[in-house]
Amino acid sequence: MRQVTPPGVDQRLPTVPSAAHAVLLAEVVELRAENQQLARAMESREVIDQARGMLMALASCSRERAWDLLVGVSQRSNTKLRDVAEALVATTEDRSLPEPVRRELRGALRRFHATGTALP
Repeated sequence: MRQVTPPGVDQRLPTVPSAAHAVLLAEVVELRAENQQLARAMESREVIDQARGMLMALASCSRERAWDLLVGVSQRSNTKLRDVAEALVATTEDRSLPEPVRRELRGALRRFHATGTALP
């Protein structure tokens, strides 16, 4: 059986990409990866901002202090910042905080109220 090529399709064998083509291809790959990273960052930012607002209300503190609290809990519990934020926001849906996050958040709030600073 003979294979028929549709009209307008180039029947030549593919050629080896030129150096310029390879550079463009590498740039496309890099831009796609950057785009995916930015999309993840935008998704994370929303939940981090929600958690930050919760801490501002909970601790009666500024945005900056709430950020310091989140970062401190993240570092001390060895948990990614977005995961701490997601866990905190999930408490609005009757989920409990993971124990390491709960322990570190409790300590951070205690230190904050005692010293006025989120750092140890």
